[in-house]
Amino acid sequence: MTYDLRHTTYDAIIVGGGACGLMCAVQAGMRGRHTLVLERNDRPGAKILISGGGRCNYTNLHTSVEHFVSADPEFAKPVFAQWTVADTIRFFKQQGIMGKEKTLGQLFPVSNKAKDVVNVFIKLMQQYSQEIILNAKVISIDKMADGRFEVSVDREGKVQRTCAASVVVASGGLPVAKLGASDFALRTARQFGLDVVPTAPALVPLSITGKDADWFAALAGNSVYCRVSNKRAVFEENILFTHWGLSGPAILQLSSYWRPGETIFIDLLPHGAIGQLIKQERQAGGARLVRQLLADFYSRRLVESLGKFLPIDTKIASLSKADAKRIETAIHRFTVTPAGDKGYDKAEVMRGGVATHELVPQTLEAKRVPGLYFGGEGVDMTGWLGGYNFQWAWASGYAIAQVV
Repeated sequence: MTYDLRHTTYDAIIVGGGACGLMCAVQAGMRGRHTLVLERNDRPGAKILISGGGRCNYTNLHTSVEHFVSADPEFAKPVFAQWTVADTIRFFKQQGIMGKEKTLGQLFPVSNKAKDVVNVFIKLMQQYSQEIILNAKVISIDKMADGRFEVSVDREGKVQRTCAASVVVASGGLPVAKLGASDFALRTARQFGLDVVPTAPALVPLSITGKDADWFAALAGNSVYCRVSNKRAVFEENILFTHWGLSGPAILQLSSYWRPGETIFIDLLPHGAIGQLIKQERQAGGARLVRQLLADFYSRRLVESLGKFLPIDTKIASLSKADAKRIETAIHRFTVTPAGDKGYDKAEVMRGGVATHELVPQTLEAKRVPGLYFGGEGVDMTGWLGGYNFQWAWASGYAIAQVV
């Protein structure tokens, strides 16, 4: 459908047709408000469609502010109080989507199809007469003398303008460029004089270079349940060795708390004590080789690789105290200093964003720019892996929709 933006009046213009923007439009429609969603992709919910491997982990049963990285995680409390996990579950259930828990509170549609989640919003947008324009790149937002906002939109090389009393910036963050990621939210905040917390890729694989690169690359494809930590956080899930370094849920989680140049520690046997196991083996005669003990827990390839650091072909009975200590350190405190992360194109989300102290906690309205709202990933509120970021998107979209 083609819209002439100059001859339509909207209560609010929403920049971005992702999770936050779509929820905001639908909830505003339920209040009888008329909104326009401007989406730069050729379809709504592009990031929803690829989330969770196309299955969409749409919330987490354990969501709390403790699962978010921010200069002020407590900022999210009034937002989550308005739209809870129970509200998310009820909302989708009413639209025919039943959830199933995978692990650690992660909720997926029973159908395992992310497109079912997007279709909920497409249907409700139509039901409540909310408009959406695709392939619409917002160029600028300007506040006019009468207090309204003028939004300039590039549509196939032609610039059109439209106005509204409120503008919601739900344009996401910098990951993933092919899905239309941009710094629009950050630029808009700066344009209006709002503070922005420095951004970085989050929930992102970490790269290893230098003399250890080949060692990690040789283990590509091996997955191990571990406890990973640094001075800021601890996570216990699988890690995945890759051709470029480390990935897997535990590494992605820790990446949100990692800073360049820092060392991370990996406990390769979080629910065991290798020193105690060596002691027990010795008491039984110690006839087994170290490699045989390690093979009880790890793949043959990982055991062979550990031979670079450990005496894997030594009988346990023959281990010196120094050797036993070396094994204990390697297994329970394996140290890695990543060279960097894999960047925004491999990151799931962006850390940092519009500073929360610039926004009204209950409504996400810019304190110094009445009528301008920021929601979703563009705000300095970054969730853990496992559905937390979707819950923030739904909740922030809902909170904004109650006042625009």
